[in-house]
Amino acid sequence: MNRLNRCFRFMLDFGVAVALAYLLLISPIHLSATARTQVTSDDFFKMGVKNVLNDNYQEAIKDFTQAIEHQSSFAAAYSNRCFAYLQLEDYQKAVTDCNQAIKNAPDSAEAYVNRGLAYYRQGNYLAAIADNTQAISLKPYDFQAYYNRGIANAMLGNHQQAIANYNSALSQISPYPSPLLADIYNDRGISRFQLQDLQAAKHDFSLAIRLNPHDYRAYFNRGCIAGRSGDNKSAIQDFTEALKLHPTDAHAYFNRGIAYHQLGHEQAAIPDLQKAVKYFANFGEITLYEKTLDLLKNLRQELLFLSEIALL
Repeated sequence: MNRLNRCFRFMLDFGVAVALAYLLLISPIHLSATARTQVTSDDFFKMGVKNVLNDNYQEAIKDFTQAIEHQSSFAAAYSNRCFAYLQLEDYQKAVTDCNQAIKNAPDSAEAYVNRGLAYYRQGNYLAAIADNTQAISLKPYDFQAYYNRGIANAMLGNHQQAIANYNSALSQISPYPSPLLADIYNDRGISRFQLQDLQAAKHDFSLAIRLNPHDYRAYFNRGCIAGRSGDNKSAIQDFTEALKLHPTDAHAYFNRGIAYHQLGHEQAAIPDLQKAVKYFANFGEITLYEKTLDLLKNLRQELLFLSEIALL
C-alpha cells in the first residue's frame, strides 16, 4: 500500500509540471502595413498579413519572402515571417528571421518577443529570458513579454521570479475574462504549487477555471492540490471534470484511480488504472505505462488476498 502512496505523490508532481508544455502564447505583430516605400513590397506584406490572420502560414511565408525580395531591409516582413515559422514549429528559421528583423529595427520589442518564444521552444530558456527582458526594456507595458519570461523562469525552477513575472503580466493585461488571463493564473498556480503554497495555488487554479471553464488543465491541477491535501473526494470531482474535457488523459485516470483507492473504492480504482495503462501505451509513455501496470497488478493481488481472507 505504501508503494501506491509514493507513486501517487510522484504522479501529482509530474502532472502539474507537464501542463506547462501547453501554456506559452503569442499574437501576430505589426499587422498594419508600414509606410509605403515600394508598392509591390507593401502589397506582398499585406497579403502575408491576411494569410497570417487566416492561419495560412505557408502562404504567408511566400508573401513575406516576396516582400523581402523587393525590399531587403523590410524589418516587419522578417518579423512576421518569423512568427509564421513559429506556428509551423520551424524554430531555427524563426530565429534567423528575428535576428534579421532586430538588425534592421533594433528597437522592435515584438521581434525580441518572437525570438524569445523560438528560443523557449528550443529549450534555450536563458536566451528566452534575455530576449523578453530586452523586450520589456523597449516596451514596458507588454504583458506577453512578462508572461513569457515567467514561463521560461518556471522551466528553470526559478518559481519566485516566475511569480513576480506573472504578477507583472497580470498588472498589464485587461482583467476582462479570457483564456489567456486564465493561462496566467494557471501558470502562477503551478509555480505556487512547486513552492508548496498549496492554498494560494488552489486559489489560482479556481480563478483559472472561473475565467475559462473549458480548459482541462486547471481542473487537473486543482485535483492534484486536493489529492496532496488528502481531500480525495474533491480530487475525484476535479479529475472527473478534467476527463470530460480531455477523455484520453492518462494522468487524470491514474490520479483519479489512486484517489478512489485512497477512499477504499477499489472497484472504481481498477477501471481507471486500466484506462491509464491503455492511454500511457497509446501515447508511448512507456515508463509510466510500466509503473501503472505494476501498480494495477499489485492492487489486484491485494484484493485477491483480502477476498481469500474473507472466505476463511
